[in-house]
Amino acid sequence: MSAASSTMVLLVSCPDRQGIVAAVTDFIARLHGNIVDLEQHVAREDQRFFMRLEFELEGGTVPIEEFPRAFQPVAERFEMEWDLRDPSRRQRMAIAVTREPHCLYDILARCRSGEWNVEVPLVFANREDLRHVAEQFGVPFYVFPITPETREAQERCELELLERERVDFVVLARYMQILSPQFIRRYPNRIINIHHSFLPAFAGPRPYHAAFERGVKIIGATSHYVTEVLDDGPIIEQDVVRVSHRDSVEDMIRKGRDNEKVVLARAIRAHIEHRIIVYRNRTVVFH
Repeated sequence: MSAASSTMVLLVSCPDRQGIVAAVTDFIARLHGNIVDLEQHVAREDQRFFMRLEFELEGGTVPIEEFPRAFQPVAERFEMEWDLRDPSRRQRMAIAVTREPHCLYDILARCRSGEWNVEVPLVFANREDLRHVAEQFGVPFYVFPITPETREAQERCELELLERERVDFVVLARYMQILSPQFIRRYPNRIINIHHSFLPAFAGPRPYHAAFERGVKIIGATSHYVTEVLDDGPIIEQDVVRVSHRDSVEDMIRKGRDNEKVVLARAIRAHIEHRIIVYRNRTVVFH
């Protein structure tokens, strides 16, 4: 960082006790920093404190590179788990797809419009169906056909590609393959998934048809971080849309896809802007 003004984000999680906010804000003040945004939350059932603090440094007494050493006494005093993020750095996002295009179109359109401070160096898939979508946006498209016999070798190739392209996080934009534990461990809390919220009541390949037969009145979508337990990772974002007896299965699928796009976009934005703290299998998402 230069001596000019730079904005940083500090994420903090620690046992709740008096004086945390005062200690952190006093530390920033002693650096001649200016706090531009501060949000906090206490999970009373766990007695756990969470905070997101955004601040500017204007050639302060401590260069940003030395922040971790200088902040360590405060962190140790309050038993903090903490992370310092640079929101000006453009993260590199890989997108994984299979054959449903709605989320891929939405993500690439948002990226092209400059809505997010993110780069998309590649899209990868287990089949060819969506190559034309990636090519419309000028994004390289890679196919790794996966069978039970080839899964391990193909995942190694995928991981090598992600590492070569310096990918920061991965978005599963309706990617219909289960990732191995080895893959997931390479990107902890950095793989974002999206799916309908009919689980576990309406599992299987035709959930909207099953939900239609039951006469459901609400369609939902869930975006979460991927863990080794299928569809059980920390939830980032959810939303619902009401349906009625007037809606056909096709109407429900259309509304569900629209909802998935919006929910996934919100989750991606929260991740890019460093607004998420994961604790146990839950998230605190600051807005």
